[in-house]
Amino acid sequence: MTELIKHHLTDTLLTAYTAGNLPEAFNLMVATHLSLCDTCRAQAEALEAVGGCLLAECGTEAMAADALEATFARISTGTAVPARRRDSCSVLPQPLRDYVGGDVSTIRWKPVGMGVRQAILPTSNAASARLLFIPAGAAVPDHGHRGVELTMVLQGAFSDEMDRFARGDVEVADEELEHMPVADPGEDCICLAVTDAPLRFNSWIPRLVQPFLRI
Repeated sequence: MTELIKHHLTDTLLTAYTAGNLPEAFNLMVATHLSLCDTCRAQAEALEAVGGCLLAECGTEAMAADALEATFARISTGTAVPARRRDSCSVLPQPLRDYVGGDVSTIRWKPVGMGVRQAILPTSNAASARLLFIPAGAAVPDHGHRGVELTMVLQGAFSDEMDRFARGDVEVADEELEHMPVADPGEDCICLAVTDAPLRFNSWIPRLVQPFLRI
């Protein structure tokens, strides 16, 4: 439930999202969080309203005389998209489920070591997105960041040097943060993680396999 979400997106991220200035992977992250979080969704809607006011004050551009007819013609020849069934019990929120084409059962996990698995999602090259499966009680190797990493919990919870993060929470990590996320005991943790630069691992084994795992 959204009132349990304690860790939200920053105003900077929400502003960039509403302005259409984020890479595809970060757009996916924001849309997924907004589907669960009333607080951030309200803030995004307020920012969109501000953007609308700014557009209203901009100058106008002349359109072709048949622009409206051409638009309706394209709509009439398009393919209808069937309504998707909403499943509130799904691990993956609706935007993410639409993106991957199903729920967790459709994910093709690949091992990355220490029981942790990942599934890299196809996005633009500007940033990367992946689903992470961390077994209950297991840890992700300690690491820093060469850019920004956003991690949103979809199932279970994890804790690190900053705090504890549960379903819907987003951890915003930058170049100043070094941490070792550890999944809570009792339930496997599934997360969506997006990055705009490779991670900086502290141990030599993760660094050795990093190019092959595309982390």
